[in-house]
Amino acid sequence: MISKEKAVLRNPTFDNLPTIQGPTPRLGVLASGSGTNFDAIAHAIEEGVLDADIACLVCNCPGAGAFDVAERHGIDAELVDHREFSSRKSFDERVLEVLRAHDVEWVIMAGWMRLVTKGFIEAYAEKILNIHPSLLPSFKGIRAVEQALEAGVKITGVTVHHVVPEVDSGPIVAQAAVPILPDDTADSLHARIQEQEHFIYPRAIALAIAEERA
Repeated sequence: MISKEKAVLRNPTFDNLPTIQGPTPRLGVLASGSGTNFDAIAHAIEEGVLDADIACLVCNCPGAGAFDVAERHGIDAELVDHREFSSRKSFDERVLEVLRAHDVEWVIMAGWMRLVTKGFIEAYAEKILNIHPSLLPSFKGIRAVEQALEAGVKITGVTVHHVVPEVDSGPIVAQAAVPILPDDTADSLHARIQEQEHFIYPRAIALAIAEERA
């Protein structure tokens, strides 16, 4: 039996990340909830792990914890409530307006609970990243953690990938594995997956930007 102390498999360390060439990239973070991955990215920038600036946060949920994260880190934040728009297209167009107003180069989805339109993806072609709580291509879509438990697999994990029109199907930037313990619940497994998310996401962002600029 795997002990709880060894509940994370050997994963990439990113000890030798390539240097990001050129001007400091400006990131726009999209979040709908508590903003834990957003917080991890901001801390990674402050600690010198990721050479980037977060130009703004866009959040679609009033009162979401992501706004508190933005305030703590001194990051501009804007509410774009999807309920105030008649279509996904008009909502995405407003989000794009905010991103462009902040000169955003890369869009980072950090718990963004909205499907984006093809037009949005084309506006930031190959410069939109998402993080998903499974080892894609397994367990796409919502309830990925529950899907893994229901399937009875022994290992799941986290994937950072480019965003394309097909959900959770873009080119993979990085992955980390997390074993499933015999007594795991959705909550306990998700907590360990989140630990890996917080480590891997800022480093995967650095890798993706460095590769794009190489």
